[in-house]
Amino acid sequence: MTTIGDTDLDVSGLCLGTNVFGWTADAEQSFALLDAYAEAGGNFLDSADSYMAGAEGNSGGESETIIGDWMAARGNRDRMVVATKVGNLPGRRGLSPTNLTAAVDDSLRRLRTDRIDLYYAHTDDTDTPQEDYLAAFDGLVRAGKVRALGASNFDADRLRSALEISGRDGLARFEAVQPHYNLVERGYEEDQALLVQKEGLSCFPYFGLAKGFLTGKYRPGSDGRVDSGATEGAMGWARAGGAKAYLDERGVRVLGVLDEVAAAHDVPVASVALAWLSAQPTVVAPIASARTLDQLAQILPSTGLALAPDELAGLSRASESR
Repeated sequence: MTTIGDTDLDVSGLCLGTNVFGWTADAEQSFALLDAYAEAGGNFLDSADSYMAGAEGNSGGESETIIGDWMAARGNRDRMVVATKVGNLPGRRGLSPTNLTAAVDDSLRRLRTDRIDLYYAHTDDTDTPQEDYLAAFDGLVRAGKVRALGASNFDADRLRSALEISGRDGLARFEAVQPHYNLVERGYEEDQALLVQKEGLSCFPYFGLAKGFLTGKYRPGSDGRVDSGATEGAMGWARAGGAKAYLDERGVRVLGVLDEVAAAHDVPVASVALAWLSAQPTVVAPIASARTLDQLAQILPSTGLALAPDELAGLSRASESR
């Protein structure tokens, strides 16, 4: 267990993404996944009020509703650390104080709880002054509705200014970031990592498996017609196409090293990719999701997998652009 930023929230080393809940995983499947994850020692769930709006008639909030129903059924709310996000729900976009006040109550209702442990701004909102939305987030913390705040999809400059404003005005600050970061998407290292480390924030990367590419199931010659429920919740062939975009010389090189390390440890390739991510500075827990118990079994070993320095270095070298 590791704490989130400067908080007392202890989280497990793998955050279970729940973007597939209520979509490609129905309530029964989702309950089974949550049970298995919790039984394996996991306690950290990542959702959003927008999951999965627009998917097969969904209006948003389906993931939060399933999580809330599961926690109520299992009586384990106090054991779980629940993260959700605000700002991307169709019809309720942005971070205006009015929107935040209404959205948090809706998420609390769906989650069947009196507090959200980690509440992210899903994306930055340049149409609302940062002072305004940071003050509104602070109000949610002071009201006890939110325990800690996070920033998802912020660039370094906007994250820096948010932290400066919070410090200047005595407001609750962002304690966590959620960037797009994985073995083949390493822009975070140059854009935000130094700032995150300096400020003592915690990083929880999404797309930790590069849209399924780092599970190892996309290989030269494959047509992408594989199980669309990749371990981080693939969106059919569209995501398969996104994963296959990594299948260039560099991607093949990365897969080769992943295969070698996975064979040496007798673990799935996906777990090696997540273990590499977990070992990077500032990363507390990568986020990955699963549609089936078999997919969950591919990622759970990452939490107990300690890669040797030469293995970490080999993976890093293989993924460098050159």
